[in-house]
Order: sequence, then C-alpha cells, then structure tokens
Amino acid sequence: MIDRPAAAADPATLSVSVVVYRPDLDVLRATLDALGRSLDEAVEAGLLSSATFWLIDNGSDDSGTVDGVVARALGGRPWLALRTCRGHGNIGYGRGHNLALHATDAHYHLVLNPDAIAAPSAVAESLRFLADHPDTGWVTPRSRDEGGNLLHLCKRYPSVLTLALRGFAPRGVQRLFRARLYHYERRDLAQSAPTHGIEVASGCYMFLRRSVVGALGGFDPAYFLYFEDFDLSLRVGAVSSIAYVPSVEIVHLGGDAAKKGLRHSAMFLRSALTFFRTHGWKLW
Repeated sequence: MIDRPAAAADPATLSVSVVVYRPDLDVLRATLDALGRSLDEAVEAGLLSSATFWLIDNGSDDSGTVDGVVARALGGRPWLALRTCRGHGNIGYGRGHNLALHATDAHYHLVLNPDAIAAPSAVAESLRFLADHPDTGWVTPRSRDEGGNLLHLCKRYPSVLTLALRGFAPRGVQRLFRARLYHYERRDLAQSAPTHGIEVASGCYMFLRRSVVGALGGFDPAYFLYFEDFDLSLRVGAVSSIAYVPSVEIVHLGGDAAKKGLRHSAMFLRSALTFFRTHGWKLW
C-alpha cells in the first residue's frame, strides 16, 4: 500500500541520508549548504513540515570536523533533526543508506551523494511531483556537471558490451559506437516535461516514496559499491513508476569508476557480475 500525506495540500515529512567515507570536506560542505537551502524553500512553500538528516559515516579521518561541517550547514532549524551513524566500519554505499531507510517513518526519503549539489527548488519540486503522482515511487532529476553539461542519469537495461564501451573504451572507440551509447543513456528524453517509466536510474539523487522502498527492504546488501542503484531501480519499477522530472535540478561533481583507479574498477566489475547474475545477462 502506498503511503502518502492525507491530502495533497498537507505538508510532508522527509528523511535524507548521505553516506561518506573520507569525504572531501569542501565538497561535502557545498552539498550540505545546498541541501539546507532546498529544504528551507520546501518548508517556506508549505510542502514540508519536518525532516531528519542522517550522516552515515563509513570512515572519516577527522569525525569531529565532519560533524562541524554538518552542524554549520544544517543546524539551527527547529524542524530538522540531525542524526549521525558511525562506528560500523566501511559497510558500503547501499548498506549505509539502509541504516537510515530502516529507521525512518517519513513519507519520503532522499538518498543523496556527498557530491550532489541540489538546486534551491529541488526538494520542493520533488515533493510536489510525488504528491501529484501517487503511483510514482522514485523521482530522478536533471543533472549537470560543473561545466553545465547535461549528464544522463536515466538508462536502459545495460549490456556487457555497452558497459565496457562506456566505462573503459578509449574515446575514439566510443565514437564508433555513439548511437549505441546514446540509446543506452536515454538522450532522447524530453527536457521540458516529465517522463514516466524510466527503467534504470543512477543514484546520486534518489527521491523515494518511503513506503515503496521500505516494502522492498531498501538496497540489496550484496552490492558494496556500484549497481546498487540499478538493482533498486528494477525492483522499484516492478511495483511503481520511476519518473525523470527535469524541473528537479542538481549539479553532480562525481566521476566514473574507470577514472578512480584499479580498486574502483575491480569493485565496478564485481558489482556488475552480481547485477547480471541477479537480473539476467545481456551481452550485446
């Protein structure tokens, strides 16, 4: 059963979780400052009554400094509770967010990367959309990089070849397969209106109907890092709709796995193997 506010005009409750591991403090500060502004706008618009922010600390070199960043960016709001989880070790991205997902009873939950800068209107637009579309379980935003280039968070079901080309092939080889990659990245999506029925969405900003994701058990703990968002996409999409809503805007500062070194490449490949074993192989 879908859980939502009693009436569309009633302000909602929200929980937000951010998982960090040895974070870049300047980037985290920018993320949380932007989140605070976006939460403020939703409260001022009468769409949000209260919220809880969860910092899931999988490992910080200076936890006191991290706590100070959170307090300065988000403190002083009587309607916003701050919670910190640490001491559990580096349990991975999805399992980290599950600590908050399993503890919240808010109407909605936002899974936010520590390098995703939400526009001031992002939370309000997400709340409006989900209140107006009770069959939608997940809102995914329009995302740009620091240079203003459009990123493509919405995907079709991946093939092994497409992932290899996109993640590891030289630029020249990627150009030869441009049509395939553009098809996978859903570059045909309208930018002036929402699109329902997204198959797979990347997870830097996942605005979720908590009752839907809660009934599914949250993230699958089999994924340490990478593909936990693809796995959750398919499970959410089986019981509700995922919508691309371009009026919800963010800037994402993250990079791809191949650029982060061999360790991240190995984690990417291991998670890809888990994903295909679970949901079915598509080689080409």
